[in-house]
Amino acid sequence: MNLKKIVAIGLLIVLVNSCAIFKHEDKKSAPITKANFPYIEKFHEGLRLKQKGEFDDAILALNYCLGVRQDDDAVYYALSEIYIQKNDLMKSADAIQKAALIDPKNTWYTQELAYMNFEQKKYAEAVKCFEQLVKSEPRNVDWLYGYAESLVRTGKTEDAIKAFDKTEEQIGVIPELSIQKFRLYIELKKPEKGVEEILKARKVHPEDAQLIGVLVDYYFQTKQDVKAVATLEEMAKADPTNGRVHLGLADIYKQKGRTADYYTELFRAFACEDVDLDTKMKILIDIHENNSKLTKEDFQLADILVAQYPNDSKSFSIQGDFYLKVEDQVNALKSYKKALEFERSKFPIWNQVLVMEYQNTDFENLYVDSKKCLEYFPNNTNVYLFNGISANQLKKYQEAIDNLETGKELIVNDQPMKAEFYAQIGEAYFGLKNNSEGKKNYETALELDKSSTLNMNNFAYRLALAKVDLTRAEELIKLANEKSPGQPHFIDTYGWVLFQKGEYSKAMEQYLKAYEINPNDKIIVEHIGDGYFKAGKVSKAVEYWKKALELESTNKNLKLKIEKQEYYEPIY
Repeated sequence: MNLKKIVAIGLLIVLVNSCAIFKHEDKKSAPITKANFPYIEKFHEGLRLKQKGEFDDAILALNYCLGVRQDDDAVYYALSEIYIQKNDLMKSADAIQKAALIDPKNTWYTQELAYMNFEQKKYAEAVKCFEQLVKSEPRNVDWLYGYAESLVRTGKTEDAIKAFDKTEEQIGVIPELSIQKFRLYIELKKPEKGVEEILKARKVHPEDAQLIGVLVDYYFQTKQDVKAVATLEEMAKADPTNGRVHLGLADIYKQKGRTADYYTELFRAFACEDVDLDTKMKILIDIHENNSKLTKEDFQLADILVAQYPNDSKSFSIQGDFYLKVEDQVNALKSYKKALEFERSKFPIWNQVLVMEYQNTDFENLYVDSKKCLEYFPNNTNVYLFNGISANQLKKYQEAIDNLETGKELIVNDQPMKAEFYAQIGEAYFGLKNNSEGKKNYETALELDKSSTLNMNNFAYRLALAKVDLTRAEELIKLANEKSPGQPHFIDTYGWVLFQKGEYSKAMEQYLKAYEINPNDKIIVEHIGDGYFKAGKVSKAVEYWKKALELESTNKNLKLKIEKQEYYEPIY
C-alpha cells in the first residue's frame, strides 16, 4: 500500500499518454476515415507539446480538438494534466470533472477528481468520489484510506473509523492506522476505545516507539503518571537510541528526586544522535543557572559535550562557565580561550577572557588578547581600556597613549568611563616622565568622576613616586581614605606620600595599619621594611625586604637593598 501517497494527498496518478490515446480510439467504434486525420494529428501534436513542456501551445492544440468535438474525455484528461503542471488547480479540476461526466465509469478520472477535490479542501465532493471508487473496488486500500481521510475532514468521525477498520482488514494492523483511530475515538470522547486500539496494535508491534509515545502522552494528559512513567521506561528499552525519551525520563526522575536515575538518563540522552548540540547546551545552561553547587556528574556532562563537539566554541564556553562557577579560574580561562580558537566573533567569550586576565594581573596575555580582540571589535571601548592598562603595565607607554586616545573618542555619554581613559593616559605620561601631562590627564579624570577614590589613590601614588606636588598628593589620598575607609592599598599610599615627604614615623603608622589588614601584600611588606630602615632598625628592614622578595615584588632595586642593606628608590 502506498500510504505516503494517500497521507500527502494531491500527488495525482499520471496515466501514460498512450493509454489515454488507446482508450480514446477504442471508445469510437466507427472506422477511422480521412476526415479524422486533422483531428487526430492535432491531438497528438498537443500531447507532444505537453511532453516537451510547451504547455501553452499544447493547450491551443487540445482546445482546437474540443472545437471539433466536445465529448472527447481523453482531451479533457490531457488538459487536466497540463493545468496541474501550470499549478492552475481550478482549471485542472474543471477539465477532469468534464472527463468524468463523459465517461463516469472510468475510475481513473474519478480517482483524479477525488484527490483533486481533497487537495482543494472540497471534502464533501471528495467523499462522493471516494465512495464511488470504494463501491467499484472495495479492496483498494488507497481508496479506502482516502475515503476515511475525507470523512474525517467532513466531521463524519464514526464513518471514518469504519473506513479505517475496512482498510485494516485488507492490510492488517499497522501503527499509523491505529494511532489515527485512537485520535478519532478521543474526538468522540471514547478514550477507552482509543486506548484499546493502541493496545491491540502493540500486540502486533510491541516495540513500536510511536505507539508507546501515544500512550505516554495520553497517560500524562489524564494524570495517570504511574502508567506514563512505566510506559516511558518501556519505550526507552524498545528504542534506546531515542534521546527524547531519555530526556523525558530524566525530567521525571528529577522531579521525583531520583538523582542517580536522573543523571543516568541524561548520560544516555547525551549519547543519542537525535539530541543536538543546542538542546544539550540548554540543559547545561539550566544546570549552571539553577544549581547552587555543581556535581561531578555535571562536569562529566560538560566533558562529554567537549568530546562530542571538539571544534565548537559552545561546548568549551559552557565548560568554562562550569569551572568559573566553582572558582577554578585556571581551567575556566583555558576553556574560554579554547572556545575562542573556533569562534572569535562572540564578544561575551572575549570579555570573559579579558576580565579574568585583568583580575589575575596577567598583563602580558591581556595585552596580546586585547590586541587580537580589537581586530574583531574595533569600536569596543572596554577592549581599548584593557589594552591601555596592559600596555602601561608592560611599560609600552606610547602605545598605551595612542590606543587610549583612540578608544576615548568612541565614548558616548559615559563620564566615568571617560575618566578611566584619562587616568590611564595620565599613567602612561607619568611612565614617560612627562609629569605635567600626567598631572593634566589625571586632573581631567577627577573632574569627570569626582567620586573615583581609585583614581585619587593612583594619582597620589604617581605624584609621590615622581616626588612632585606632594601637597596635592596628600590632599588626594586623605580624601580617598575618608570616602573609602579600611582599604589597605589606600592606607599604604597615604604612608607612601608621607614617606616621600620625609615624615617617616607617620608613614610607618600608616604602613602598619595597612599591614594589619593585608600582611601578604608585597608592596605593603616592602614599605614596612623601608619604614624600619628609616627608623634605624636595619635587621628588621632586611627581614621584611626578604619577605617582599618571596612575595615576588617587582621592584628592581629590592635585591640591591637586601645585599647592601641600604635604602634605594624603587624602580618598577
